[in-house]
Amino acid sequence: MILVTGGTGFIGSNIVAALVARGDRVAVCDRHLDDGRASHIAGLAVEQWVAAEDVVAWLAGRVDVTAVVHMGAISATTETDVDLVLRTNVWLSLELWDLCAARGIPFIYASSAQVYGDGALGFADDESQQAMARLRTITPYGASKLLFDRLVIRERDAGRPLPPQWAGLRFFNVYGPHEGHKGGMMSVIAKTYPALAAGEPIRLFRSERADYPDGGQKRDFVHVADCADVVLWLLDNPGVSGIFNLGSGQARTWLDLAHAMFAAMGRQPRVEFVDMPTELRGRYQYFTQADMTRLRRAGYTRSFTGLEEGVAAYVGGYLSAGGTPV
Repeated sequence: MILVTGGTGFIGSNIVAALVARGDRVAVCDRHLDDGRASHIAGLAVEQWVAAEDVVAWLAGRVDVTAVVHMGAISATTETDVDLVLRTNVWLSLELWDLCAARGIPFIYASSAQVYGDGALGFADDESQQAMARLRTITPYGASKLLFDRLVIRERDAGRPLPPQWAGLRFFNVYGPHEGHKGGMMSVIAKTYPALAAGEPIRLFRSERADYPDGGQKRDFVHVADCADVVLWLLDNPGVSGIFNLGSGQARTWLDLAHAMFAAMGRQPRVEFVDMPTELRGRYQYFTQADMTRLRRAGYTRSFTGLEEGVAAYVGGYLSAGGTPV
């Protein structure tokens, strides 16, 4: 049985669906088992449901768990309660890590491209302590993910017991079905689709840097189905461990994304620019692009979904068909 924490969430629910589809036994842990997010995996043959506050004791008492896929976290980059972020994103993760190390259970967890801060030092997933010591995050969320990555590498370098397989995935800008509950953390696709469907223009942030035109800020957009596929590949390749970037490997502009959305809706592009909110100034990433060299060298050879193809599938095959995830 594979335990997926955060299994009703965005990336977690897509991983659960992919695992169930290929016949794996799955247990789901989440804090949202009794609200609308559970609809993300409604109808799937999930064998066990585990409340978040019970997960450590539950895992300690099981003998049939073959892997833990730890996607549960506070993922809001705007969260300012540092104690809450640390309890959820670091200390719980450490408890699960220690259990997996002691019990010989593979452990795959969600890191984030937020560890790279403003991107000034690039986006190479160098897992050395020296490289990670140079990184400077710009949000409590990013800091929590970087701290856990550092603790993992410290354990490895100190020769302490590790899970037989471990992998941290630094997700870049993920989009796709089941992200609607994320509110302000939804992808721009999910945020703007209702307005665009009503005939309104798409509104993008003005640039506050001379080296980026309005709409020319760049992101590495990656479809959630590709993220789920990498997780399944790791589970099928237990000899692969490490910290890996997970993006498409190609930065695209917000204007590219906007044009892809309008094309998927059969409309001519209409773009307006608005001032960046005060809370994002000084914390906004103008460029992200995953260096995918290490994952490729580890053996992952499949192609990632192109932006236009992914947006067309999401908008045309999901959102426009009434897929409005909670």
